[in-house]
Amino acid sequence: MGNLDIKKQVVQEIAERFERAQSVVIAEYRGLTVAEVTELRAKLRAAGVDFKVLKNTLVKIAAENTGVQGLDPYLEGPTAWAFSMQDPVSAAKVLIDFAKTHNKLVIKGGIIENKAFPADGVKALADLPPREVLLAQVLGAMQGPLVGMANVLQGPIRKFGYALEALRKAKAGE
Repeated sequence: MGNLDIKKQVVQEIAERFERAQSVVIAEYRGLTVAEVTELRAKLRAAGVDFKVLKNTLVKIAAENTGVQGLDPYLEGPTAWAFSMQDPVSAAKVLIDFAKTHNKLVIKGGIIENKAFPADGVKALADLPPREVLLAQVLGAMQGPLVGMANVLQGPIRKFGYALEALRKAKAGE
């Protein structure tokens, strides 16, 4: 297998990751020690995130092949890619949290639905609550009006029941 074949295979693997990932966080890791990178990789792996250091030229080709837009400003210097496969916020949460104690890790930006966005968007993504909490909030918001409507609908029925009971008592001479 020649060098060109290997590069084509790597480009294909990157393209597949772009297609499968729910989000991607782009970071610069220059200055982190091997131990720090190992610690970061372990945290990302535990969160279901693939963390790869990839050649910018190969990423650019894969991005063009998959329709990822606006990536050029992030393709400078040594770049690591965190592909969040299980949910959109995992990679952002782990990397933002890690960057708080390791200032050498610089968040460059991210990708969601084939669109690149700057680092402040990654911070906003990391601030989102987990999926389960969001679902609970949505269900709670939906349930509130339904409970209120059920109570409103029960009111006339309840009053009708009281009226029937009063009528029954009146007929019975109670």
